[in-house]
Amino acid sequence: MEFPEDRRYTETHEWAKVEDDLVRVGITSFAAEQLGDVIYLDLPEAGTSVRQGEPFGEIESVKAVSDLISPVSGEVREVNEPLMDDLDTVSEDPWEAGWMIVVAPDDPSQLEALMDAASYAEHCEEEA
Repeated sequence: MEFPEDRRYTETHEWAKVEDDLVRVGITSFAAEQLGDVIYLDLPEAGTSVRQGEPFGEIESVKAVSDLISPVSGEVREVNEPLMDDLDTVSEDPWEAGWMIVVAPDDPSQLEALMDAASYAEHCEEEA
């Protein structure tokens, strides 16, 4: 499985992509594959504070209910509202259209603690 090199990854299968001073967050294709069909998604409102390593929302599929864990601390600036009306996008396009939130990070250096694509690929192989 290949993962985009332009992102950092959490052990809980979220990705973080730096875009100027903001961080776009979603779940990886590995996570989407493990979940199967998504039937419910709970995301925070813009303006909500999130903390690195803590839940910012919840995703439910026919197989499981999982917390969505924030890769950075900061303020949610944007929420992917169209995603709420088309949950299939999470599975069909987790890297682009399936993003979930955009965060203004309190400390961008937190991203350095996350895995790069190669490390994340190894992590997925161990879990598979």
